[in-house]
Amino acid sequence: MAQLTIKQFRYFEALAKARHFGRAADACAISQPALSMQIRELEEILGSELFERSAKQVRLTGFGEAFAIRVRAILRSIDELSEFARVSQGSFLSRLRIGVIPTIAPYLLPTIIGNLTKAYPVLDIHVRETLTEKLIQELEEGRLDAAIVALPISEPSLTEVSLFDEEFVLVRNQGDKDKPVPDSDKLCEMRLLLLEEGHCFRDQALSFCNIRSGLPREGLEGSSLSTLVQMVGAGIGITLIPEMAVPVEARSASVAISHFKNPKPTRKIGMIWRKSSPMVEQLKEISTIVRQSALNLSA
Repeated sequence: MAQLTIKQFRYFEALAKARHFGRAADACAISQPALSMQIRELEEILGSELFERSAKQVRLTGFGEAFAIRVRAILRSIDELSEFARVSQGSFLSRLRIGVIPTIAPYLLPTIIGNLTKAYPVLDIHVRETLTEKLIQELEEGRLDAAIVALPISEPSLTEVSLFDEEFVLVRNQGDKDKPVPDSDKLCEMRLLLLEEGHCFRDQALSFCNIRSGLPREGLEGSSLSTLVQMVGAGIGITLIPEMAVPVEARSASVAISHFKNPKPTRKIGMIWRKSSPMVEQLKEISTIVRQSALNLSA
């Protein structure tokens, strides 16, 4: 039996992710015919097809799905070995692939990247902004080194490091600024604008208002905090946003910001990474810089 190669695994992984030969070939910096040949050779070695091919799409077969899980684990281990070798020689990370949830990324990332670049001038930083569920998946598959999310995550394979707590604030139309701040019970009766399904911040806001996530609501949802704040400025309703978002979002809309009385709604922000990562000590250093960046932002 011919030998499987790491190169074939990387080509397979690229195609499994892109589901398109052209895009996968571009990601691997090779020609499409060369990629097709490598995939076909891999299938011949394995004696089974990995992909269903049609004129419109490429999808994994049942065998391909099972094979993909094992390939990702192998590639993750190889990448971790490379980092382990580099770290064992006393070198800091050469690359950091970090994920951030959308309700943090626009407000904290510029400060974090600036401070990381200052501390580690040769560090190559790759940023991924997406929802928590996707970040966890990409962490476990080895596509990310760490992620900044709202805790807790409670995944046995991941380490959680708490960084800071953050308050939620109420955003109302400017015309309502002198009205009393409603408590959580009153918020239930108001036209509350929320992020769409999948955002952890949505669930946290619903929890504060004692509203079950599965209950049907009017179509008062947005894909970003910016959209929600602009809707409030237009007089459509009210919303909650994290305090770090106020300087960016409140300046471009006719809104008033109010703080809740105790008990105040809050969230805990932290960093997560794989327990098996060889970069644990370096990631702890980076988490300290992230924490300090947030403290400086709120000062």
